[in-house]
Amino acid sequence: MSEKIVLAYSGGLDTSVSIRWLQEKYNAEVVTLTLDLGQQDDLGEIAERAYALGVKNHHELDVKEEFVANYICPAIRANGLYGGKYPLATALGRPLIATKLVEIAEKEGATAVAHGCTGKGNDQVRIDVTVRALNPSLKVIAPVRDWNMSRDQEILYAKEKGIKIQSSSSIYSIDQNLWGRSIESGPLENPAEEPPNDAFEWVVPPEDAPSTPGYLELGFKDGIPTSVDGTEASTLELIKTVSRIAGGYGVGIVDQMEDRLVGIKSREVYEAPAATTIIEAHRELEHMVLTRHEIAFKERVEKEWAWLVYSGLWMEPLRFALDSFIRTTQRRVDGKIRLKLYKGGIRVVGRSSENSLYKLELSTYNKASTFDQRSAVGFIELWGLQSRLAAKLASDLTGRNQSEHPKREPRQKVK
Repeated sequence: MSEKIVLAYSGGLDTSVSIRWLQEKYNAEVVTLTLDLGQQDDLGEIAERAYALGVKNHHELDVKEEFVANYICPAIRANGLYGGKYPLATALGRPLIATKLVEIAEKEGATAVAHGCTGKGNDQVRIDVTVRALNPSLKVIAPVRDWNMSRDQEILYAKEKGIKIQSSSSIYSIDQNLWGRSIESGPLENPAEEPPNDAFEWVVPPEDAPSTPGYLELGFKDGIPTSVDGTEASTLELIKTVSRIAGGYGVGIVDQMEDRLVGIKSREVYEAPAATTIIEAHRELEHMVLTRHEIAFKERVEKEWAWLVYSGLWMEPLRFALDSFIRTTQRRVDGKIRLKLYKGGIRVVGRSSENSLYKLELSTYNKASTFDQRSAVGFIELWGLQSRLAAKLASDLTGRNQSEHPKREPRQKVK
């Protein structure tokens, strides 16, 4: 009896040659799975390509709502940015793909799942670790990695096997979903060179953006955006709207050096207009409603949360624990943030919340102030107490050391 393997299928070169390779090497029945994460691919065409390659069955799932609710929303609440810049778009999508691979494998009675990740990137870790955490009995196969194929070898193999490859004039390798678009290869592999404008689709080059600024108001409830410019919308539709508006003003290009898990430094370029805008607004609202202690500790939590997601540890118990803490802090993160968008720049220019810890009567310098300035004297006395004592002690020690070791008289030159 032949083995049955479920392959995460994008319709591209890597996964197309993987179908034939799995059929030949494992004498396997291959079942393909394609997820709609908002990447705007022609899913019908992908299904036709899979069946043309002889797959036993093909599954197509629209998981956009699930992606938003269970992955993007936690990332918003966590201000999820790896390296302080990358909004984890691809990293968030991979554990969802792995989860659905396991579900379909169990439904189909498969013994293994497969994916098209290479041995150089982070995605192999994200999928492998999640699959094995969900169902340790499933084997995980990565043909491109296991065969150590280069792209040239894949193309040659495809020609030999009569595999029709989707024609593309793009010199870039693209991965995209609702939350962001990753762009690699071609001239981007030279970190000294500015990314060409033809690399971008979602973001207008800042120099070509409108010459007058635009404004955008986001409303939040429990740390999640619920309205754009006063109009209520589902999170899914809101992300699409913000992406279009912010991208039109040149907002959302990320260009950074990353340290991949496998030890490789890579130059990564992303488009993430919605993620960049929403996280900026969310963070500012938090600064209005959370205490300084909550903010300081949450910043440490956010860094660890982003690292766990980036490094493929979505199923790590620590991530669940951090999510619990983060959700607790979000109960008061309600309000509105007004942003100014101009030539690729984004700046918060207005903020309001019923839960605001900012109180005008305390902050104002006019006669309406209720703050008793005389209270500051005692506070300063106690606040600097240990610092003053330490400074005095250091001064006394310096004085004693100088007295114990008097300066030597300079030697007289011999005439």
